Amino acid sequence: MLFSSHKNHLPTADEALPGRAEREFSVPERHTVLGNPLLGPYPEGLEVADFAMGCFWGAERIFWKADGVWTTLVGYQGGHTPNPTYEEVCSGLTGHTETVRVVYDPARISYESLLKLFWESHDPTQGFRQGNDTGTQYRSAVFTHATAPRDGADGTETASQQTAAESSRDAYQKVLARAGHGEITTEILPAEPRPFYPAEGYHQQYLDKNPAGYCGIGGTGVSCPIGVAPADG
Repeated sequence: MLFSSHKNHLPTADEALPGRAEREFSVPERHTVLGNPLLGPYPEGLEVADFAMGCFWGAERIFWKADGVWTTLVGYQGGHTPNPTYEEVCSGLTGHTETVRVVYDPARISYESLLKLFWESHDPTQGFRQGNDTGTQYRSAVFTHATAPRDGADGTETASQQTAAESSRDAYQKVLARAGHGEITTEILPAEPRPFYPAEGYHQQYLDKNPAGYCGIGGTGVSCPIGVAPADG
């Protein structure tokens, strides 16, 4: 099943596995590194960001190390199958990505800073793969959330996650092209109609529990302009 011929084809809703009404496994209560709860509701004032950038084991570690991140958890998002299992996602028949949910304090770390970590920590030009990991679940994606407008550090109103993600993509495409890389294939889509399904307990903070475990995360070496930089700047 893990090596299905469907790994390089995104299934339609009709082709996808049916899934189930409720997940068939439990999720740990707290983050093994940060100590905070994994599942919401989260304290008032915190915001949520969702990023898919290849194998979620290494991706999650990148974000839990960032100052201002309150908790992280891994799961499946962007597909059709409700409450999928890891084996189902790896079959290529759910349409989901391996996603990291980042719960952060916007007073301590900006969404733009999280986007910078996202872009620089993987290669967003690879389509249905990341490094040696091949399959639709490894594609690059940002699932955006609605956030309340507020003043940024410079006194200007912060951009929505969707606008910030699209602007950072356009800015990063410029510098990637100058460095000889191809077109960014990252999906940037609203999270609201694309539920996040938490992954099995053994995936949560995997590299904290298994420090020598597999990490397939690797960037292009090209720095991303932080913030919402003009695409032609």
